[in-house]
Amino acid sequence: MTTPAVSPTTPAYLRGHLAPVPDEISAVDLAVTGEIPAELAGRYFRNGPNPLPGQDPGHWFAGHGMIHGIRLREGRAEWYRNRWTKTAAFTEGAQFVSDTGVVDRAAVTANTHVIRHSGRILALVESGLPYEISPELETLGPRDFGGRLTTAMTAHPKEDPATGELLFFGYGFAPPYLTYHRLSADGELVESREIEVPGPTMMHDFAITANHVVWLDLPVVFDMEWVGRGLPYRWNDAYGARLGVMRRDGGDGGKVRWYEIDPCYVFHVGNAHEDAEGRVVLDAVRYAPGSFRRIWGEISGDSDPAASAAVVGEATLHRWTLGATAREEQLDDRGVEFPSINGDRTGLAGRYLYAVAGDAVVKYDTATGSSQVEETGGATGEAVFVPAESARAEDDGWLMSVVSAGDGSELQVLDAGSLERVAAVRLPRRVPAGFHGNWFGDEG
Repeated sequence: MTTPAVSPTTPAYLRGHLAPVPDEISAVDLAVTGEIPAELAGRYFRNGPNPLPGQDPGHWFAGHGMIHGIRLREGRAEWYRNRWTKTAAFTEGAQFVSDTGVVDRAAVTANTHVIRHSGRILALVESGLPYEISPELETLGPRDFGGRLTTAMTAHPKEDPATGELLFFGYGFAPPYLTYHRLSADGELVESREIEVPGPTMMHDFAITANHVVWLDLPVVFDMEWVGRGLPYRWNDAYGARLGVMRRDGGDGGKVRWYEIDPCYVFHVGNAHEDAEGRVVLDAVRYAPGSFRRIWGEISGDSDPAASAAVVGEATLHRWTLGATAREEQLDDRGVEFPSINGDRTGLAGRYLYAVAGDAVVKYDTATGSSQVEETGGATGEAVFVPAESARAEDDGWLMSVVSAGDGSELQVLDAGSLERVAAVRLPRRVPAGFHGNWFGDEG
């Protein structure tokens, strides 16, 4: 299938590699080059926005969620299928905020991430409730954990590798602006508490360590003047920028220790941990103010004068060390996004971090400060780490990424140690640029 011709007036977020596909399809017995490791038995799911034909959501982030799935087993790629997540907004046209001001947290796009916890696969978007989907990508409905979840749920929860708990938060445009939540390993919502912040910040991600939560209270906030014009969040110099450290056990009276930092924005965290001196170390991809404004303007289709006047930079990997004071350092000058790690190191000290740089995957060795780059041959999606069954090292496993070039896409499987490509699954259609994915092994 070729990409349809578009008008020069079509917004950037509906053109080229961002252009949505028009329908749902299924295909079996996909062509494979190389050799899929036999132990890779499971499903790779990748979520992203895909508005219906003829729809203009006003912003790349606002299209209905579509999950692309590939089933691997016994060295074969058994099937591909793509399905919209059938939320209340999709099937009924339900409004997130009604004309009378009532919020329907099931009226969401579910377009950002897909995770599995306590046996349930959940499609996530940070504005409302998660939606459960089946292993075959059928929509099973919204989930509020027995009625206990009364806020939105972030698209970036963190599963503690030691306890199996799922830590997450919800932010909103009205008080409470930020609420912390904790799910037990068996999926019960066991804790919710409000975290005080000055206003309706857009907090896309956060971090955890073994003993702490790390908050990102940054100067992109809700703006009533932009309601009805895509996503109503804009850069606000007056808001300030700070990182917060909070004890997970409720110690210190649940207070957050805040650190003022230079203005910036962070969409995605790599990881955080506590060092030998008890300081919290955070690695994340940082956008300078001008860079954020430019990118936000491109994906929202508006012409922000401040964006065009700003000095344009790239999003780069940074580290903040939070102790008596906050210390910031840039780890690389290469423009990257979608940092990922071996999930077994979540909240713990780890050596390796992966990221995407246009048409390449980058592997960072944080112990030596070195990096390795592997070109993929196309626009590269987030590289999802899959550990080997008998792993003896942190990078013993594979990376999975959807790579697109021209009118075609493939699922590439790279050796996470060497970045060598070991297999590629040819997909039956172009997969538009999206956000986050996951691997769900059959043993889980």
